[in-house]
Amino acid sequence: MNFKNILLIDDDVEDQEIFLSAAKEIWAQVNCIAISEAASALKKLKSREILPDIIFLDLNMPVMSGQQFLTEIKKDDSLKEIPVIIFTTSSHAPTKKITKNLGAYDFITKPNRYEELKKILEPF
Repeated sequence: MNFKNILLIDDDVEDQEIFLSAAKEIWAQVNCIAISEAASALKKLKSREILPDIIFLDLNMPVMSGQQFLTEIKKDDSLKEIPVIIFTTSSHAPTKKITKNLGAYDFITKPNRYEELKKILEPF
């Protein structure tokens, strides 16, 4: 794992808890934080309040969607190099293609089981 700071942007508190628990098990020395609103996360990133090495991003969120967030972060020269991994319930092929074209590093469909999540996250 080359990352020291991970940001999860997801409006589902239960999904946040599951992700953070799995991340803690896999990467004990990594700092993981979760933010529920993409607009708030973008503001904190632009102000340098947070500086993650990688971002896991849900797509379906109120106020600012994951696609909108991805579009905005890739416009910012100081943020566009942060890898953004889409982490969503969707497995829709056109959505994968759109997010890849917007600059997503990878696309992960949220698994139903905790152990499966750990296996998916381990290579990162």
